[in-house]
Amino acid sequence: MKTIITYVIIFIVLIIIALIAIKLKKKDFNIESNKLLGYLGGKDNIITAECNLSRFKVTLKDTSVVNKDGIQKLGAKGIVEVDNQLKIIYGRESRQLKRYIDDLV
Repeated sequence: MKTIITYVIIFIVLIIIALIAIKLKKKDFNIESNKLLGYLGGKDNIITAECNLSRFKVTLKDTSVVNKDGIQKLGAKGIVEVDNQLKIIYGRESRQLKRYIDDLV
């Protein structure tokens, strides 16, 4: 009987540790979107923002002020620049980032 109780306690402790680890791993999209906004040259530099599956597409007034290294450090898997547009590959996070950027702009 004592071994069953011991296993149950160990199991509960492991679940609590796993839940804490998952919570710590989640990104705070408010902070991420504010950083992304800064790396894109600020809200005045953004003309339009769109989301297409895993890509976040943004049309900018001036692409020379963009900090591509900063965007990469935020988790972008790739950045493609065409004229005054940036296509940033973020994966599933693209839609959520676009929503936050829309709220800020």
